[in-house]
Amino acid sequence: MEYMNLNIIAFEIKLEKDFYNLNIEWLKKNFTVEKYDEEILSNSKKYIIDKGGEIFFAKTNDDIIGTVALMPTSKKNVFELSKMAVKTNYRNKGVGKQLLKKCLKFSKTKGLKSLILYSNRKLKNAIYLYKSYGFNEILLEKKPPYLRANIKMEMKIA
Repeated sequence: MEYMNLNIIAFEIKLEKDFYNLNIEWLKKNFTVEKYDEEILSNSKKYIIDKGGEIFFAKTNDDIIGTVALMPTSKKNVFELSKMAVKTNYRNKGVGKQLLKKCLKFSKTKGLKSLILYSNRKLKNAIYLYKSYGFNEILLEKKPPYLRANIKMEMKIA
């Protein structure tokens, strides 16, 4: 079921706390909050927005129910799809799909070459979603940025 009144909106400084809270809740439920997560989530404007990335939010009525980030990487025109989180009672209802669609549209508009992401194989629904949109598994480096990561995926844009 997809929400008729779901809007995907771009980052505003007043939403920074929502970005933090949604991700911390999701991480605590599924994994542990790593130092790298805490650093990025606590300073999302500095690490994502100010470096040319973007954060999107899923909003229904006046409630922020989901978020996702596109973070620049050290490779030119390659961004990391990261920090996707949806409030518990809104999961499996198409919110993540709408956030992902917005990221793909943004990536094409920005002329990105590809998107990468790190995930964990236990997140079967997420992996299925990524594959259904054209992400393919690639080699995971020996020391990925997240301890929980056991799969790396990439989607070619251009």
